[in-house]
Amino acid sequence: MDKKEVRKQMRAAKKAVPFCEKVERSEHIMSQVELLPQFIAADTVLLYWSMEDEVQTHQFVERWYRQKTLLLPCVDGDDLRLRQYTGPQCLKAGEQFGIGEPAGPEYTDLDHVQLIVVPGVAFDRMGNRMGRGRGFYDRLLKSTPNAYKVGVAFDFQILDTIPTESFDVPMNKVVSEK
Repeated sequence: MDKKEVRKQMRAAKKAVPFCEKVERSEHIMSQVELLPQFIAADTVLLYWSMEDEVQTHQFVERWYRQKTLLLPCVDGDDLRLRQYTGPQCLKAGEQFGIGEPAGPEYTDLDHVQLIVVPGVAFDRMGNRMGRGRGFYDRLLKSTPNAYKVGVAFDFQILDTIPTESFDVPMNKVVSEK
């Protein structure tokens, strides 16, 4: 399958799962992330504010932002800028996609990001990740080579193999329900 076909297949699979079930599955996935030694040891973690079809992170962000420096991406043209999440009052709707983004100064000390939790359209068993096709995360992940990269996905998003390209950045680990 090519990337276009994988994305189409995953869109249909995600649409077939009711939102309340996505939330329940997400809680299990994110509880596994909490148990990772890399997460436990990390002071600075990059997460994402989930869209409706992704592994849900809102409760996780709320649970952890007082104990760790939690960063969320903000879309700026073709790039992601990082800002610290300091509570629900700091969120505003992003300009391009309407995703919640923190207001405040840009976080630029990328060498201090120790762990990154990354969404994806699909992952494979070798840790390869396929995004939505704009390359936002691939560019960001290249600028954080020291961070431990954790992809999060529902079980049906894990395929044996996915098409990859030279600029794709693989995950150190992928966490799903199983």
